[in-house]
Amino acid sequence: MRAKIVAGNWKMNTVPSDGVGLVVDILEKLNPSQVGDTRVIISPPFTHLIDVIDHVWEEPHVSVAAQNCHFEDSGAFTGEISAAMIADLNIDAVIIGHSERRQYFNEDDALLAKKVDAAVRHSLLPLFCVGESLDQRKSGNHEQVVKDQLTNGLFHLSPDSFKSAIIAYEPVWAIGTGETATPEQAQEMHAAIRAHVADKYGAEIAENVSILYGGSVKPSNAREIFSQPDVDGGLVGGASLETKGFVEIVHAMAPAKGGLHAV
Repeated sequence: MRAKIVAGNWKMNTVPSDGVGLVVDILEKLNPSQVGDTRVIISPPFTHLIDVIDHVWEEPHVSVAAQNCHFEDSGAFTGEISAAMIADLNIDAVIIGHSERRQYFNEDDALLAKKVDAAVRHSLLPLFCVGESLDQRKSGNHEQVVKDQLTNGLFHLSPDSFKSAIIAYEPVWAIGTGETATPEQAQEMHAAIRAHVADKYGAEIAENVSILYGGSVKPSNAREIFSQPDVDGGLVGGASLETKGFVEIVHAMAPAKGGLHAV
């Protein structure tokens, strides 16, 4: 059965000391009986990774993801961080293809495919992001846009390698805008993604891949979004920077799904 996941992407927020305080507070407030078998992923800036790992390594349902990686293992790439470096810190996963990386750093599908390969090469779970702009949705081309992103960036993997991937659907028009896709819109796209995976890898693999929703998830809408049959959790941005709200989102997963399965 597919894993249920709530991932908090801190983006370029908090200094290390504040980040450690935040993760400690989150761990204190999480109620194990409400977390159930939900997997919680914390994704702080690179400067926080070591300190955050030190605080979560004994937590059975909490793991850490990096926000990005380079596709080469080493070399003359000033300021970059390789998947090899991340893996050596006992990090579990890495976010690849976030809409902000695509938009602000011009990362295209070909580059992202190489980053996926680097992650898999070092046994990091690729948390691969896809999503459409407002214009693409209005044109009615949104499903094809997302399918093309998956095909070009992720579908070169072997079936065994693909099994380690997590997919996050981000309607770009709903990130940081306060807008949110309706639960029905989220379900429609998640179902299309799962069907596209089935066409490539078969029904069994498609049924077991976790697909997260990442577009302004909040305590007020999390339970309804998570209740959709093809929504397996959330990639949470701004709400992950505030303990109470993030914990409420995590706790919303168990009642929404009623019967969870660990990774």
